Amino acid sequence: MTAHATTQHRYVNIANQWKMPLLNTCCGLSLKVGTVISGILGILFGAGTLVIILVTKVKMRTIIIDTLPPEIVKIILAINLVMTILISLLLIIGALKRNRWLMLPWVLLAIMLAIGMAVSIIYTAVVFIMHEEVFSACLWLVFGLISVAIFIYLWFVVFSYYKLVEEEKGRGPYGRPPRR
Repeated sequence: MTAHATTQHRYVNIANQWKMPLLNTCCGLSLKVGTVISGILGILFGAGTLVIILVTKVKMRTIIIDTLPPEIVKIILAINLVMTILISLLLIIGALKRNRWLMLPWVLLAIMLAIGMAVSIIYTAVVFIMHEEVFSACLWLVFGLISVAIFIYLWFVVFSYYKLVEEEKGRGPYGRPPRR
């Protein structure tokens, strides 16, 4: 007779119609550790991009606000990156203190960033193709979409931990939380 471990599947209802599966681990690590890693990565990428933008003379073009002077675009982007760093710091604190309200800004920001990244990657690939740089467009699409997939996975990790903390809130002080 063989014994096998049963895996508990968790789902969240979306608009009372669809069930979205929730993760139980992050690459074999706990959801809490995965959430903290996501916050650290957010801080590192935000700070790194901020340094590159402020130190180098990179010409930035945007899809929507292309009529603004480059200095204004740089300031807007710098403010957004500082906010990303602060929200990632809130995520780390929220994960460590098991406070879902501190994690919520990151959950909301990250899904919007994932959509924005996907649109930006596709737009940039189309621009490459219009300039007959097909190889660059293919590279941009491949590496860009892999980055979006990793980012969405990290969002699922954080969202799953957020929902876990939310579920634990309803158990009361004597309920035993599952180890994740």
